[in-house]
Formats: sequence, C-alpha cells, structure tokens
Amino acid sequence: MADKIKLRVVTPSRLVLEEDVDEVSAPGELGEFGVLPDHISFLSTLVAGEMSYKQGAARHALVVGGGYAEVLDNVMTVLASAAEFAGEIDSARAQRAKERAEKRMGEVNFDDPEYPQLEEAQRRALARLQVASKETRR
Repeated sequence: MADKIKLRVVTPSRLVLEEDVDEVSAPGELGEFGVLPDHISFLSTLVAGEMSYKQGAARHALVVGGGYAEVLDNVMTVLASAAEFAGEIDSARAQRAKERAEKRMGEVNFDDPEYPQLEEAQRRALARLQVASKETRR
C-alpha cells in the first residue's frame, strides 16, 4: 500500500508541479473530487477552479483553468489549460476580469451562445481571487 501519490500539473507552456503528496482535491466538471494513495484509476475533465494538495501538515493551493486529470498507478497527472500559484496571480487583473464577465453576463440572454464562455471567465476569475486571498492571509 502506497503512502504518497505523485502529482504532476502540466500546462502547454510549463511543468507547474511534480511532487509526492498525501492527498489532492480538484475541481471536476461533475463536482470537486479527492484523490488519496492507491486510488482507483480514472479520468476526469476539470473546470476552472481551486486545486489543492496536502504534504504532511501543509496544504497548498493553485488555480487550474480547466483541462483533464488522470489517476493511474499512484500518479495523478493534470493537463490544464493554465495553472497558477497564489504568488503568481495578479489580483487586480483578476478582479477586472471578473467585473468584465459579470457586466457582459448582464447584457446578454442566458441562451446566448456567448453566455457559457462568460460563465467560465467569471469562474476562472473568482478562483484566481480566492486562491490569491489565501496567500495574503498567511
């Protein structure tokens, strides 16, 4: 029985993280899910949101911009469109993105083809603000 799981987070531009961790929590399309060592193999789509992992007593957070997560043989590989740690987030820019998305959402109908993209932009901005605020509270 394994006591750790290897977590790899990869974006098109870089390897963001490769660490042995105790547990992972990720924003799946069907809801948040957790992964522990010896987890059953699976594949899931991710939505923009906060992803966290635990190493010993320390919990770390980052934002993923959607993508895929695969768990196989005690390795969790996350292929994300974007990923950022709290220290990499420009909170003012994220706040402006949130405001733009919300303003535009108020201007279009719910059934407009643009609406899901606006919701995703809002979700991504909110996740960035949430993770950034955790860094400032430390």
